[in-house]
Amino acid sequence: MCSPAVMAHVHKQVTRRAAAMSRRALLGAVGSVAVGAVSMAAPAGAKELASGEVVDLTHILSTGFPVWPGDEPFAMSAVGSIDRGGFYINKLQFSEHIGTHIDAPAHKITGGLTTERIAAQDLVAPLVVVDIAARAAVDPDAVLTIADLEVWEAAHGRIPDRGFVAMYSGWEARLSDPRTFVNQDALGIPHAPGFAPEAATFLVEQRNVVGIGVDTLSIDRSSSTDYGTHVAVLGAGRYGVEALANLAAVPAAGATVVIGAPKHAGGSGGPCRALALLT
Repeated sequence: MCSPAVMAHVHKQVTRRAAAMSRRALLGAVGSVAVGAVSMAAPAGAKELASGEVVDLTHILSTGFPVWPGDEPFAMSAVGSIDRGGFYINKLQFSEHIGTHIDAPAHKITGGLTTERIAAQDLVAPLVVVDIAARAAVDPDAVLTIADLEVWEAAHGRIPDRGFVAMYSGWEARLSDPRTFVNQDALGIPHAPGFAPEAATFLVEQRNVVGIGVDTLSIDRSSSTDYGTHVAVLGAGRYGVEALANLAAVPAAGATVVIGAPKHAGGSGGPCRALALLT
C-alpha cells in the first residue's frame, strides 16, 4: 500500500481532474448495460463519485456469460426449496476460470501459489486504471504497453508500490452478444486486448505490483500463443484478475481495490468479487 501522503496527493490530483472525466463516465454508463442472460453489475453511473462510495467491478455470473473457447459454461440447478425442505439451495457447476475471476500463480507456473496461499494483504491495493479503449475500438489485438504506463504516470505520478493495475478497453460493451466478446475468427482464434508481456514485466519488476486486471477474458491479448503476460505476472508470484466490470466508472487513480478471492485448497483460481473503494 502507498503512504498516506501519496494517497492524499493522488486524491488531490483526481479531484482537480474531475471535470475531465466526463468521457470515462459516459463510457461507463454505456458500457455497463447488458442484455438477456448476460447481466452485469450496476454501474456507479455518470456522476461525480464521493469519498467512501463502493463500485462493484464484478459481472453477474449466469448461464449466458461468455467463456474461453472450449470451457464449459456456468450451470446452476435447484436442489432444495423453502416450500420443500425449508431452505432454498442450488447446485453450481463451473470452471475456476469463469466470470470475473482470479488467476493464481499455479494457473500457469508449476509449483506456483494456489488460491488459498495468496496473501490476504495482497488482495487490498491501490487501484490504477489505464485506458486503452480508443485503440481497442479499432484494433481488437491492442495491448497495454510501457508507453501507456508512462503516459499514466505523467498524469498521475508513479504507480504506487504494491498497487493493482487494471486495463480498461471498453470490451464489456460487447457483452450484449457474447460471441463478439470472445471474438473468434474463422480459424477459431479469439481476439481481444490484453497487456503486452513487456508491460507486465515492467510492472512486476520496476513497480512491484501485487497483480494486474483486464476487462477481457485474458491478461494476455487473446490471440497470444506464448502467454507471455501470464508467465511474467504469475511467474513472479503475483496474480491476475480477468473479466472485470465497470472500470469506466472509477477514476484512473485514487481508489482502492479489494479482491474477494476464493480460498479452496490447491486451486488455480476461481470466481471472485472485486470492489473499488473510493477514497
